Amino acid sequence: MMEENHTNTLGKVSLPVIPIYEEEFDDFETEVTKFHSGNIPDNEFTGWRLLRGVYGQRQADSQMFRIKIPFGGMNADQLETLGIVARDYAPLKKGHVTTRECFQFHFIKLDEAADLMRTIAKSGLTTREACGNTVRNVTGCAFAGVCKDQVFDSTPYAGAFARYFARKEFIQNLPRKFKAAFSSCSSDCVVAGIHDIGFIPVIKDIEGVSTKGFKMLVGGGLATFPRVAETLYEFIPAPEFLRVSEAIIRVFNNSEELRKSRFKARIKFLVSWIGIDGLRERVEKELTEKWASNPINIDEFIWEDDEYKNIDTAEDFESPADEIQLNGDHDEYTAWESTNVREQRQSGYYAAEIKLPLGDITADQFFALASISRKYARSRARTSYQQNIVFRWIKKNDLKKVWLELKKIGLSSNGAQEITDVVSCPGTDSCKLGITSSMGLATAIRDTLEEEGIEDPLTKELQIKMSGCPNSCGQHHIANIGFHGGTLRSDGKMLPAYELFLAGQHQNTNGLTKLGERLRVRIPAKRVPNALKRILTHYKENRNENEKFNDFFERVGNKSFEELLQEFHINGQFNEEEKEEIFVDWGKEETYVLERGEGECMA
Repeated sequence: MMEENHTNTLGKVSLPVIPIYEEEFDDFETEVTKFHSGNIPDNEFTGWRLLRGVYGQRQADSQMFRIKIPFGGMNADQLETLGIVARDYAPLKKGHVTTRECFQFHFIKLDEAADLMRTIAKSGLTTREACGNTVRNVTGCAFAGVCKDQVFDSTPYAGAFARYFARKEFIQNLPRKFKAAFSSCSSDCVVAGIHDIGFIPVIKDIEGVSTKGFKMLVGGGLATFPRVAETLYEFIPAPEFLRVSEAIIRVFNNSEELRKSRFKARIKFLVSWIGIDGLRERVEKELTEKWASNPINIDEFIWEDDEYKNIDTAEDFESPADEIQLNGDHDEYTAWESTNVREQRQSGYYAAEIKLPLGDITADQFFALASISRKYARSRARTSYQQNIVFRWIKKNDLKKVWLELKKIGLSSNGAQEITDVVSCPGTDSCKLGITSSMGLATAIRDTLEEEGIEDPLTKELQIKMSGCPNSCGQHHIANIGFHGGTLRSDGKMLPAYELFLAGQHQNTNGLTKLGERLRVRIPAKRVPNALKRILTHYKENRNENEKFNDFFERVGNKSFEELLQEFHINGQFNEEEKEEIFVDWGKEETYVLERGEGECMA
């Protein structure tokens, strides 16, 4: 399928969220040439290219290319451009939505990176600071601006944050990466609690005036030291949020204790060591420095789009008589509408979440999605940390048309954000730090759940996430059921296995993030789907009426699950069917060998 040449009838925004500087592409080519000729040491070049979004894979001479999508917002032209990248540069002919709402393309040749950068720049996309020890992509709610429950639309402020910090000199060599997230409702719809800095919108009455601002959370993070962020400030007025944010990041950058070890160089460690009150003292002191005396004109950075302009009123919509009939597809469509569609705050409009298989989109699907966006979604789309895509501004009578077009490209599945909407990092498919094939396991789990045909509502609402190592790129700590890759040894050989975490929590109404509890059991990778079925059966058969999974876990305790799963742990004995396959990871053919390189997350 060739991409269609369309003009955005709504008109493009005047500037991309993050400014594009074409001379940077020439600089990249120059530095690559120097590197190939041996004039730049490998470690020096690695740090330099990471700041430009190019990340080394476990496969020699292959790069992962990460494109920033601030707050997950895209237009149709950008979707089409991503299709061109998938078609012309990515050997696998696909792209991948990450849990940080970026797009990744794998197996890219280093010598093609500059051309790829030029290609995406034409539609206002950049890789600048998508990797490395800097301020990473800022995430936002995929329904911000259209959600009925929002406090206010945080998109303009998330855009301002991305714009303000891009290319700032002092963020080019932070102790480690720094991640931010903007919610649009009080329930923390973006899991701000696992971020270095998180923003929860608040409207406060100040001397009789309703004032927008943010509750600011600091010090969250996952990986081997998972920690939930704490409240640094209950309320910071919106005009001041950039200045306070800069003070926090400067404190992080200037903290000498964080530079002693890259393994403990995240702000969550600083908060753990000196406490949230100690951090606040340092931030308040930083705000007295000379740089902070100069006011920041937030209006220069606020991101303004034309997304809300010229929307139709209810009288402009087609009448019910014009609605198309689905006939044999009716039940399938109804299931999709019930799980993937929600009504917007704007009367007559709906948002539809497209459930992507493990976050993957093929080149042809990119082009088709761009076309759908132009026809039905005001040329807009959003990625989500659930690794899905959301179309907004769909009229009621267009929902069936959208679904039919999605069905043509294999993206019409129901169950968005339900148990079959499994989240996974790339694992050993490409990551140097990967221990197990998390994508392979995710596929096996998804297939198992589909075969089970789960109808129980309380089971369907569970979230399953997995990572190929303890670093939690798949955010397994905040799932109801989470897995991270590890190993076990039996018969003198090593085999792939998984740690298990239960009763994590996100997307909740009380605004609290909860980390899952780690069980004292490790399960061989090939036994995980059956172990998962045992967990679900235990829950369904022994819960109280209307008892949710996390409440059930709290009541029966982790020991109940550990005893339940003990038989899945290695006991030195395998049945005939398992003898060979248990030493082979999901999606692989060869016997498992632990091959873990030096990752670039701390380069």
